[in-house]
Amino acid sequence: MEKKHLIFLLQISTLLFVALSDNGDVDLLDPSTLDMFVDELPQMPTILGFEMENGKPVAGDLTIGMYDTTWKFHRDLAPTRVFAYGTSKECISVPGPTIQALQGLPTNVTWLNFLPTQHFLPWDPTIPTATSSFGVPTVVHLHGGEQSPTSDGNSLAWFTSSFASTGPHFSSKVYSYPNSQLPGNLWYHDHALGLTRINLLAGLIGTYQVSSPPLEDPLSLPCGPEFDRHLVIFDRDFYANGSIYMNSTGNNPSIHPEWQPEYFGPAIIVNGKAWPFMTVYRRKYRFRILNACNARFLGLYLSNGLHFTHIGSDSNYLSKPVTSKHFVLAPSEITDIIIDFSLSKTDTIILQNDANFPYPDGDSTDNITGMVMKFIVKNDKVYDSSRIPPYLLHYPTPNPFESVKTRYITLYEYESDTGEPTHLFLNAKSFLDSVTETPKEGTSEIWNIINLTEDNHPIHIHLAAFTVLEQRNMSDVETFRSCMIEFNDALKCNLSDYLTKKTFPVPKYEAGWKNVFKMRPGCETKILVRFKPLGLEERFGFDVTAEPGYVYHCHILDHEDNEMMRPMKLVH
Repeated sequence: MEKKHLIFLLQISTLLFVALSDNGDVDLLDPSTLDMFVDELPQMPTILGFEMENGKPVAGDLTIGMYDTTWKFHRDLAPTRVFAYGTSKECISVPGPTIQALQGLPTNVTWLNFLPTQHFLPWDPTIPTATSSFGVPTVVHLHGGEQSPTSDGNSLAWFTSSFASTGPHFSSKVYSYPNSQLPGNLWYHDHALGLTRINLLAGLIGTYQVSSPPLEDPLSLPCGPEFDRHLVIFDRDFYANGSIYMNSTGNNPSIHPEWQPEYFGPAIIVNGKAWPFMTVYRRKYRFRILNACNARFLGLYLSNGLHFTHIGSDSNYLSKPVTSKHFVLAPSEITDIIIDFSLSKTDTIILQNDANFPYPDGDSTDNITGMVMKFIVKNDKVYDSSRIPPYLLHYPTPNPFESVKTRYITLYEYESDTGEPTHLFLNAKSFLDSVTETPKEGTSEIWNIINLTEDNHPIHIHLAAFTVLEQRNMSDVETFRSCMIEFNDALKCNLSDYLTKKTFPVPKYEAGWKNVFKMRPGCETKILVRFKPLGLEERFGFDVTAEPGYVYHCHILDHEDNEMMRPMKLVH
């Protein structure tokens, strides 16, 4: 796998070289030529997912488009061609607008595709991909949302401009989000088959927030647009002319002409700006941090040693606050934190990143990829009425004895004769193979996820919430892998004989109910998956058995696009 890491090192190299692509003979940008911390951290536009009638909030109807336009990622970088969400082409942003919904009030969104006939980034026709001569296919998934299969953004429910062409699972132009779940942080992004990695790379991401004033106001957490901020972090590589660079030559070009196992860019972007700065008062701030990178993990810490207080993970609150000075955020994971700048002994603080790429055993970060953003701390003393409460929200206590079924989900990476990855499967099956996971609504299951690859894979399960029970190391993985390649049966291959006594504790800031978790290489991760709401209800308020069902997948987008995704069909 050293060759794999070499390819990634070459991709993110800061050396200038000529790359042939749609940009012609254009040099790659040397990111060290861009000054850091010169752009102020943007605040994404906010749109309400509800309406007001006679002074009372009611269900809302939104229309949001996807546009072919430009965005300026840095003061000294030319405008970049992007695909972006917005209520109009004049109101686009990268990331897209933050949708603020209210718990219990549905938000209905008509997603419109205004994208061109052809994509401006390279895509690989040798992997299963949504294609159409009528335009770039897109479909929107609300990540962390509890919604009907018809509104979940199935990869085969794609559509093109003016709905001129649609995928085999397309069913409705309007997506309905009930917002019946407990308050928390979600995000929306493209989910089209085989195009997710390039559509997100082009800019199709945005945040979504379910709020509940009756539950959240008594907590007295930092609030308001100045002190409660979303931070959407992703990485990009650019040509010198400002265009997004994506390697158009595959690691196995005779098999996949353009697919690469992971995308890494040297420029770290926060809320659409490379290495921005934010001026803060000496008081508490809340940050809802989303890792929206295609493949990069983030190991975040503050340069002056100030601690984070975690209050949420993915789409749910923790039961009580937890502190840390360093945490790792996988692609698609969300952490909800508070930083108390009144405790800072310095006037400037750098949010830094030390996660290797690929994670965990790839290349180290440097003075470019290791920088995220700067906080400038004002000396003014301000009144701060917010607090960090001893307890947050109450959730059901995980009970493994509630499980009605145990499943084994094995992660495979396949290689060519040169040792380069060709594709990745879950349980040795393609996304288009028949459904094998059919959980019953209202129940819980134990899933034992066995990672036989060298990478850490963030596994995301649609609709369901889960909690991690144990992560246990394995011995003699190669022997076990050989048996699994032949039989694909963990019990027949005597999994228990390969499990060691060594376990990896789940970080306290991830000990709640999640929808994504990092599956360590060479480990079995045991999770309790809940196929019912986290409230008192035993059933969801919609038909979970409707077509086309749900999916679960790796959220390294290059893996997801190349088959590391499986369908899941709930039953009654």
